[in-house]
Amino acid sequence: MRNKLFSLCFVIIMIFSLSLTGCGSNNNNNAASATDKPAATTDTEGTGGNASATTEPAAASGTDISGKITFLTNRTDMIGKEYDEYVKRFNEKYPNIKVEFEASQTDYNQQAKVRMASGELPDVMFVPSIPNSDLPKYFASLDDLGLNDKITFKDFKSYEGKLYGITTGNSTSGIVYNKKAFADAGITEVPKTWDEFLAACEKLKAKGIVPLASNFKDKWPLNDWVFAVPRIIENKADFPNDKLNTDTPFTMDNGYGKSFSLLRELNEKGYLEKDINSTNWEQSKKDIAAGKFAMYFLGNWVINQVVGAGTTSDNVGFFPLPYDNSGKLTAPLSPDFFYAVAKDSKNVDAAKAFVKWMIEESGYEDFAGFISPLKGKESKLPQLKEFQATGVTLQEGTPDDPKVTEITNKAQLDIPAMLQEFVLAKDPQTVFDKWNKAWAKAKKDLGY
Repeated sequence: MRNKLFSLCFVIIMIFSLSLTGCGSNNNNNAASATDKPAATTDTEGTGGNASATTEPAAASGTDISGKITFLTNRTDMIGKEYDEYVKRFNEKYPNIKVEFEASQTDYNQQAKVRMASGELPDVMFVPSIPNSDLPKYFASLDDLGLNDKITFKDFKSYEGKLYGITTGNSTSGIVYNKKAFADAGITEVPKTWDEFLAACEKLKAKGIVPLASNFKDKWPLNDWVFAVPRIIENKADFPNDKLNTDTPFTMDNGYGKSFSLLRELNEKGYLEKDINSTNWEQSKKDIAAGKFAMYFLGNWVINQVVGAGTTSDNVGFFPLPYDNSGKLTAPLSPDFFYAVAKDSKNVDAAKAFVKWMIEESGYEDFAGFISPLKGKESKLPQLKEFQATGVTLQEGTPDDPKVTEITNKAQLDIPAMLQEFVLAKDPQTVFDKWNKAWAKAKKDLGY
């Protein structure tokens, strides 16, 4: 299990040889985590073309399919537990398929790439950070599963009209809050504007409750402020790609500056941890559960973890971040890891049957705290129902242009780290000036 990956989103040094991106630090915080964090806010590889609705002949099913398959998973905590229950139910439908699980004990993305290089892929796995143009080299098309028109993010892991990866589940981001802490502070309604949010923070602070746990020091918990909020402020899912058209992509009056300024304001008003340079992720979950801290701004994946840290589900709520005073609520929708089937698997049909069953019947998304990868399927989680009842619009993320990733890497630009600088700087404009200069130079050096 990885508590400190993101990140929405996978950039590690060895990845550059095969190409990827993501959100965040050395381990890129877009990477999905076993138990602590979502994956990726965005996929920073190229789209590689759009998946088409072309459907191949349906694969065999039921007793017609047999074989032994191995699934390389990052969810080490589920082996011997929930996965066993899944296999029992799966075998009721596919009695002749034996499923085994292989645990990824290290960085999943890196381990998967090593396996790809050696030509020893498991039958079922998650797609690592590779260009979409490489997908056909390693994975079988999933168009014959009949899911193309039912799933979200079908274009993310597609190439030349063929589908190679299906998201395991989706996340949105918002305010996860302790209901008792809100009640103790006299907050009777969830905020719907930024001014209302600040007023709620002030009431919490006056009550001796830390309004928002930022986990500032760990950096990856800041991913949503840099990868999600700028997009929704601009009302443009592919806003990061606008950086290609300018030498000064970071300005105080665009999505980046406005988003960063929100967190800066919360810190200046004393609404974050007392010492944001010495925060503790694991302890923060316990403090949220106990009501010492009132809120997180994170993905819905953290809801079950807060409950597990010492409170009841009915004490945890979830509402969209009101990032301005318009009253209009928008939140990002991002995919987690993507299931894929190895092209050279000896039991491709069996592997495909397992992937289809995991998507449609396992219920994994509810266990993991995700939104279903299937369009329109309602979550069983009460917090997600509360979130959706606000009338929030979900903005489906888009892949970043590969050129953006290339320039970002050349400039050694770490946007969550930039946010840390911005929040603490005496003059935040100087932070933007520094990184705009680095961006412009890298862009010019690469001929863009």
